[in-house]
Amino acid sequence: MQQILEPGKTLRGRYKIQELVGQGGMGAVYRADDLRLAGRVCAVKEVLPGLSESSVSKEELEQLTEQFRIEASTLARLDHPNLPKVSDYFSIGGREYLVMDFVEGKDLQEILLETQRRGELLRESQVLAWAVQLLDALEYMHSQTPPVVHRDIKPSNIKVTPRGAVKLVDFGLVKVLQSNDSRTVTVVQGRGTVAYTPLEQYGSDTGSTDHRSDIYALGATFYHLLCGQPPADAKQRFLRPGLLTPMRQLNPNVSPRVERAIFRALSMHPNERPSSAREFRDMLLGSDLRAYPPSPSTLLPPVGKNVQGWGAILKEDRLLLGLAGVLLIVAILISVV
Repeated sequence: MQQILEPGKTLRGRYKIQELVGQGGMGAVYRADDLRLAGRVCAVKEVLPGLSESSVSKEELEQLTEQFRIEASTLARLDHPNLPKVSDYFSIGGREYLVMDFVEGKDLQEILLETQRRGELLRESQVLAWAVQLLDALEYMHSQTPPVVHRDIKPSNIKVTPRGAVKLVDFGLVKVLQSNDSRTVTVVQGRGTVAYTPLEQYGSDTGSTDHRSDIYALGATFYHLLCGQPPADAKQRFLRPGLLTPMRQLNPNVSPRVERAIFRALSMHPNERPSSAREFRDMLLGSDLRAYPPSPSTLLPPVGKNVQGWGAILKEDRLLLGLAGVLLIVAILISVV
């Protein structure tokens, strides 16, 4: 059994544990107060390799420690509104700790279950609004040098804040692609969660997982959110082609365009999936791109760019405005007569 930190315990004289918020086979996540920055609440992730229920060899322990350091250094250099921001990393007594901003809100698994308890399914428009933010985050991650691949995208690893922002959390299986080819830095063996894991991710960690593996997992996540059940897993689909149930059979309110896009993302072979997060977004939204802004950050004008004011807009549309004025005068004259 893992030994859980008690509320009130202070780490490094700075992080005072409030409560346990999550626990897995190899670690735990706590809510904590930052005693140096009054009012700041943070999430402290702890890895407990020596206390796992299963035996851990020295080699596995070293690999797990290295994996955690990769996660820490990877997250520390990422800066995106839909990703968590790491602020500290340290070790105490063989335990590894990662400190990041605490994300308030519910995860998509909780939101889906609440909706189902009401006898409903999530609206496509709502799922697409979340999709745009998530795909914006993936595009950012995959465009890093070297690229960053999450490898464990699923509803329970996606949180929605009270203000509606989506946060992709838990980078426990993160991979950093080497720049010379598609191979990856060696990390702890990790398979993700079955329903959201592409076939290629079942191979060895020096296998061929890349950014398209994240696209598969995100497609499986959207399938689950819109249909109320996860898709058939990749292994079963490989053995029994045609096992994937059409989305519109489970939820007639799903549009044909969205179903086609998600089925492309769920293609068994990576080459048959959308080639990038941006392509997947365009397939999902079609001509409705403007209806779903990517994230709160993109609503702000880029630094150094000229932004049109009302004067410029009025100048460009003076012909239409003039025509509207003439029609208004004619309407008034007709009504008087």
